[in-house]
Parts: sequence; C-alpha cells; structure tokens
Amino acid sequence: MNDNIFIKRKAYIKFLDWKNKENHKPLMIMGARQVGKSFIIRKFGEKEYENFIEINLFDRKDIVELYKGIDTSENKLKTLTLLLKADLEDKNTLLFIDEIQESEELISELKFFNEKHPNMNIICAGSLLGVKLKRSHFSFPVGKVELYNMFPLDFEEFLQAFNEDLLIEEIKKSFANDTELNIALHTKALNYYRYYLCIGGLPDPVKELIGKDMDIAKYDNEVLNSILEAYIADMGKYVSSKSETIKIQRAFNSVPSQLAGKGDKFKYTAIGSGSRKRDYEEPVDWLIASNLLFQSNKVSVPKIPLKGYEIPDYFKLFISDVGILTKMLDVNFGDILIDNLDDYKGIIAENYVATNLLAFGRNINYYRADRQEYEVDFLLYTKKDGIIPIEVKSGGHTKSISLNNYIEKHNPKYSIRLSTKNFGFVNGIKSIPLYAIFCISDL
Repeated sequence: MNDNIFIKRKAYIKFLDWKNKENHKPLMIMGARQVGKSFIIRKFGEKEYENFIEINLFDRKDIVELYKGIDTSENKLKTLTLLLKADLEDKNTLLFIDEIQESEELISELKFFNEKHPNMNIICAGSLLGVKLKRSHFSFPVGKVELYNMFPLDFEEFLQAFNEDLLIEEIKKSFANDTELNIALHTKALNYYRYYLCIGGLPDPVKELIGKDMDIAKYDNEVLNSILEAYIADMGKYVSSKSETIKIQRAFNSVPSQLAGKGDKFKYTAIGSGSRKRDYEEPVDWLIASNLLFQSNKVSVPKIPLKGYEIPDYFKLFISDVGILTKMLDVNFGDILIDNLDDYKGIIAENYVATNLLAFGRNINYYRADRQEYEVDFLLYTKKDGIIPIEVKSGGHTKSISLNNYIEKHNPKYSIRLSTKNFGFVNGIKSIPLYAIFCISDL
C-alpha cells in the first residue's frame, strides 16, 4: 500500500466552501469506515490553516472525561484550550475531532461552540457516527452543526486518481452533444469502468491499483478483504446484545442474493430460516445508519415530489461500495474484465449506479407498475425536465420492454439508458455509457 499517493476528493471543495462562510457552524462529516474522511480532513487542515490540531477521542480519554464533568461549558473550553496549548478561536486554527462518537457530551457541546464561539473552526468525524447518533438519547445540536456525507470515490474521482482529466473532458463533451465518443477512448473508459467494478471506490483499494500501475494481476486482494473484515467486526459496536450482532451480519450477507432475486423489494423473510421483520428491522436500520447499506425506496407513482409517493416498507438495499459487493460475492476479477458474470453482472452494474448517484447528492427511488409487472431501476428528478426514468443495462444489449412501457404510459421528456454502448439519442432515449454516470449529476 502506497500511503504517499494523494487522491483528489470533491469533499475538499466542500471544505473550502465551508471555510469561506462567515461564522460557519461546526462541520460534521458522516460516512462509512474507510471512505477517506480522516485523510482528506487532515490534508485540508494542513494545507489551508496555519495551525492544524487533530485529536482522536479513542486516544484522548482525558478529553472524553473532561466533557463528562459537571463544570460549565466555558470552563470546559478553557481547560480544553490548556490541554491542546492552542488558541482555538484563532481564525488560522482548525480543530479536527476524530472519533467524536466516543463523547456524546462533546457532540452536544457543538451547540455551545456555534452559539457562543462562532469564530472557532471545528470539523469532526467518526466511524459508525450515524449509528451512535441514531441510537443515543442525548441532545443532538440540531441546526447548530453542518452535516456532510462522504462516500467512496465516485467514478469521476476514480478517473482523476489515474490522471485522466482529458478523458473526463471528452466524456463530458459527448454527453452534452449526444455524440459518440472516439472508439479508442470509449474502449479505454470501459476498461476503467470494469476496473472500478473489481475494486470499487474506497481509497485504499484504489491506491493499491495505482501502486501496481493498474496491473490487476498483481493486485493484493487482501486490501479489500481486510476492509470487509473490519466492517464485520464493527457490527458488534453500539448494539444491545451478541444476538443483535449476529442478526446484523446475517442481514448484511443476505443483500447480494436479494438483489439478484426476482422480487422487487428487500424481504426480511429472505434473510434466513424463520426470519421476520420484527426480528431484523433494527439490525437493518443499524446497517443503513452505518452507511454500509443504502436504501432505494419504491414510489407508488412517478410524480413530483417523489418523496411524497414513497411506499413505507417497500425498498431495495444496496451495498455501499461495489468493490465490497464483488468481494462478498467472491467474484474473480478476470470474470468482470471479460464480462463473464451471467446473472450477477446486472446487480453489480445497478449497485454501481446507485452508489454513484448518492455520491452526487441524488436521492434514489425506483418504480414498479403493480399489474403490468414492469420496473424502472431509478427515477431522477430534474428541475428542468421533471422526472426522468433511468434504466441500467450491464452490457450492450439495450432492448427493454419495461422502459418502453414506462415511456408509453408516463411520457417523460426523455429517458436515460445506461449501458456499455456509446453515446446517442434515439426515440427519446438518451444513451449514456456506464462510465459516464457522473455526467448525470449536472442534469
């Protein structure tokens, strides 16, 4: 693993926007373990501030104990300043509190920082922070903290990591003009897409591939394996009992096969023998709060606002990173590169699309007609064109009865088909190669 490799992240731009706001709120970074939260915050603090102070509450038990005390908020801040030997209100100082979930009291204290010391620059993050916030009963400083979700690298960031900025520009031109990309570039971009399906977008696996000069044969599979093992180990944290840990693991392991099934929603009964919703609702909620799973909600009708038409308890679940999904399936990289996956290549492509849409800040929903039995993989709301249906095809075969039926019934301004085919626009369908998923963020 090459720890010296720096990967540009869009989060860095978000951090700059936050810094330039007058009297900004404390910034809380959410996201699954290993998405690169601490690394990019550290790089930002070291480059953009004269004084960067990082504390990890796993190591700083003295600070955790300080905020458990009954002293006033002002006195606690004075003590914190002495412990850190820094002027925390200096505009050139950034305080980064990592693993902040270890102190519920300090999370609550962010309200005090925001109201009484608005000049302080504070960024905080933590593993399983979403679980801790959801399962604790302390007072969260609603409205006093700015929240930002980090995801694995989206595909545009993946290309940037390999210095393919010129390829990105050409892809964007073809997208804007609905013109085919040069066949050599199209083939090159598809190869990158397949590499992404192999390893996903978590920074460490990406760095491993960069360090091996993109020679997938030399790739150390233990990198992905160790991350998956860490995810499994985390499932014993912030739970009520060992039995709940086991249920969390079972629910997580059931997702790939459920995605590949013929049903149109996640089924608690498919987790295992005798499984029921009442037994697994909380474990599934734990996985969603941890950002290990993402939820796509079915809508009853494709109308604005989509949120208003979501059907309770009718949803699909996706794995947070496509590399983790392929690792869970124990897929051989060679089978991905030569497109030899049969039934599972469709769900891998669909999972890839879901995670990238979320990384771009899009909500994910799907639609299935009850009696006609046709389904649209994703619905995209755009201010200009309303609701646009998105169909995902894992290969170059693009004939689809479902999308045609949707178009006939709901008459969208246009539709999107993601596949391995080149760009084009025919019969109201905008054909977009799967590698150009990031272009959709601008719609």
